[in-house]
Amino acid sequence: MNIRQLLRICALIGLLPSVAGAESLRCENGIVAEGDSRLSVAYKCGQPALRDSYCAAVYYGGSVYPVPEAIASAYVPCQYTEEWLYERGPGMLVAVVRMRTGKVQSISYGRDPQ
Repeated sequence: MNIRQLLRICALIGLLPSVAGAESLRCENGIVAEGDSRLSVAYKCGQPALRDSYCAAVYYGGSVYPVPEAIASAYVPCQYTEEWLYERGPGMLVAVVRMRTGKVQSISYGRDPQ
Protein backbone atom coordinates (compact mmCIF):
# COMPACT_ATOMS: atom_id res chain seq x y z
CA MET A 1 0.00 0.00 0.00
CA ASN A 2 1.54 3.31 -0.97
CA ILE A 3 1.15 6.66 0.74
CA ARG A 4 -1.42 7.92 -1.77
CA GLN A 5 -3.79 5.01 -1.08
CA LEU A 6 -3.35 5.46 2.66
CA LEU A 7 -4.26 9.14 2.38
CA ARG A 8 -7.40 8.30 0.37
CA ILE A 9 -8.53 5.79 2.99
CA CYS A 10 -7.94 8.32 5.79
CA ALA A 11 -9.92 10.95 3.86
CA LEU A 12 -12.85 8.55 3.38
CA ILE A 13 -12.86 7.61 7.06
CA GLY A 14 -12.89 11.31 7.93
CA LEU A 15 -16.02 11.81 5.83
CA LEU A 16 -18.01 9.14 7.69
CA PRO A 17 -20.55 10.52 10.17
CA SER A 18 -19.50 10.29 13.79
CA VAL A 19 -21.62 8.36 16.28
CA ALA A 20 -23.05 10.41 19.14
CA GLY A 21 -22.32 9.20 22.66
CA ALA A 22 -25.64 10.23 24.21
CA GLU A 23 -27.43 7.79 26.48
CA SER A 24 -31.10 6.94 26.26
CA LEU A 25 -33.56 5.14 28.51
CA ARG A 26 -36.11 2.64 27.20
CA CYS A 27 -39.39 2.77 29.10
CA GLU A 28 -42.87 1.27 28.77
CA ASN A 29 -44.27 4.17 26.69
CA GLY A 30 -41.19 5.10 24.66
CA ILE A 31 -37.54 6.05 24.74
CA VAL A 32 -36.25 9.01 26.74
CA ALA A 33 -33.24 10.90 25.34
CA GLU A 34 -31.31 14.08 26.06
CA GLY A 35 -33.40 17.16 25.36
CA ASP A 36 -36.74 15.57 26.31
CA SER A 37 -38.96 17.56 28.67
CA ARG A 38 -39.82 16.60 32.26
CA LEU A 39 -43.41 15.96 31.16
CA SER A 40 -42.22 13.62 28.40
CA VAL A 41 -40.09 11.62 30.86
CA ALA A 42 -43.02 11.28 33.27
CA TYR A 43 -45.30 10.12 30.44
CA LYS A 44 -42.85 7.61 28.98
CA CYS A 45 -41.40 6.18 32.22
CA GLY A 46 -43.95 7.00 34.91
CA GLN A 47 -43.07 8.35 38.33
CA PRO A 48 -39.49 7.73 39.52
CA ALA A 49 -38.65 5.66 42.59
CA LEU A 50 -36.74 8.63 44.05
CA ARG A 51 -36.41 12.34 43.22
CA ASP A 52 -33.82 14.88 44.28
CA SER A 53 -33.50 18.56 43.45
CA TYR A 54 -30.67 20.94 44.25
CA CYS A 55 -28.97 24.10 43.09
CA ALA A 56 -25.89 23.17 41.01
CA ALA A 57 -22.81 25.36 40.90
CA VAL A 58 -22.39 27.69 37.95
CA TYR A 59 -19.10 27.40 36.06
CA TYR A 60 -16.97 29.99 34.29
CA GLY A 61 -17.52 29.91 30.53
CA GLY A 62 -15.04 27.45 29.03
CA SER A 63 -13.59 26.46 32.41
CA VAL A 64 -13.90 23.54 34.80
CA TYR A 65 -13.75 25.82 37.86
CA PRO A 66 -16.96 26.85 39.60
CA VAL A 67 -17.70 30.49 40.31
CA PRO A 68 -16.38 31.26 43.84
CA GLU A 69 -19.11 31.01 46.49
CA ALA A 70 -18.86 34.66 47.54
CA ILE A 71 -19.56 35.81 43.97
CA ALA A 72 -22.02 33.03 43.14
CA SER A 73 -24.33 33.69 46.08
CA ALA A 74 -24.38 37.46 45.49
CA TYR A 75 -24.38 37.83 41.70
CA VAL A 76 -24.73 34.53 39.85
CA PRO A 77 -27.84 32.40 40.38
CA CYS A 78 -27.35 28.68 40.72
CA GLN A 79 -28.77 26.28 38.19
CA TYR A 80 -31.82 24.33 39.42
CA THR A 81 -31.18 20.63 38.81
CA GLU A 82 -33.39 17.58 39.32
CA GLU A 83 -32.36 13.93 39.40
CA TRP A 84 -34.92 11.17 38.95
CA LEU A 85 -33.97 7.57 39.79
CA TYR A 86 -35.64 4.67 38.01
CA GLU A 87 -35.31 1.09 39.24
CA ARG A 88 -35.64 -1.02 36.13
CA GLY A 89 -36.14 -4.45 37.67
CA PRO A 90 -34.04 -7.40 38.81
CA GLY A 91 -30.72 -7.78 37.05
CA MET A 92 -30.89 -4.27 35.53
CA LEU A 93 -28.84 -1.23 36.51
CA VAL A 94 -30.67 1.74 38.02
CA ALA A 95 -31.01 4.76 35.74
CA VAL A 96 -30.57 8.35 36.90
CA VAL A 97 -32.08 11.04 34.68
CA ARG A 98 -30.56 14.50 35.34
CA MET A 99 -32.63 17.50 34.25
CA ARG A 100 -31.77 21.19 34.08
CA THR A 101 -34.19 23.92 33.05
CA GLY A 102 -36.90 21.29 32.61
CA LYS A 103 -35.03 19.24 29.99
CA VAL A 104 -33.03 16.00 30.21
CA GLN A 105 -29.36 16.88 30.42
CA SER A 106 -27.95 13.38 30.92
CA ILE A 107 -28.87 9.79 31.66
CA SER A 108 -26.50 7.55 33.60
CA TYR A 109 -26.59 3.95 34.75
CA GLY A 110 -25.09 2.30 37.81
CA ARG A 111 -25.58 -0.28 40.52
CA ASP A 112 -26.18 2.39 43.16
CA PRO A 113 -27.07 6.07 42.85
CA GLN A 114 -24.07 8.42 43.09
